[in-house]
Amino acid sequence: MNDILNLNEPKALAGIWADTRAFEFTMPSEPLACSLLRTLVASKPSARILELGSGTGLSTAWLLDGMDANSHLTTVDNDEALLTTLKRNLGTDVRLTVVCADGDDYLQSLKVQKFDFIFADTWAGKYRLLDEALALLNPAGLYVIDDMLPQPNWPEGHAEKVAKLIATLEQREDFIVTKLSWASGVVIASKRA
Repeated sequence: MNDILNLNEPKALAGIWADTRAFEFTMPSEPLACSLLRTLVASKPSARILELGSGTGLSTAWLLDGMDANSHLTTVDNDEALLTTLKRNLGTDVRLTVVCADGDDYLQSLKVQKFDFIFADTWAGKYRLLDEALALLNPAGLYVIDDMLPQPNWPEGHAEKVAKLIATLEQREDFIVTKLSWASGVVIASKRA
């Protein structure tokens, strides 16, 4: 059973975890969800990928590990201190662009760009500006969100926001949606061609 749970973590993860703990960052990405991200992004060769909510780079490392040499990842966060940790551990990867910006502002600036994969791990593109984020996906593009199962750090009333978000995604006719009780709770939406 232990072999099944061995995630074969990206090499950069040890340094990122050490920096994350030293930084006392309390919202790291769940390793099982990250492993799923790596597998999903591997199905998108020569892809343009957008990550909203970089944090210290835990999920970024997994995304990079699954990407092919012709793919490109843009990761966005508004916290320069967190991004410094990410850049220290992943900044030499030429497939990566790190953007320090407000997520809402950045999403609104991308009107004509298209992506094959979006991982939304912050309010922007998830609870705010969902339609704008989904409009950025190419046909057959994947939109992935996590933290959909109850979490101890959820503020009061957050469960209702999660339920509304999931219902909104399920009602869209231009996406096929799967909800997974995996890790922190993952939703995968594929844009119809």
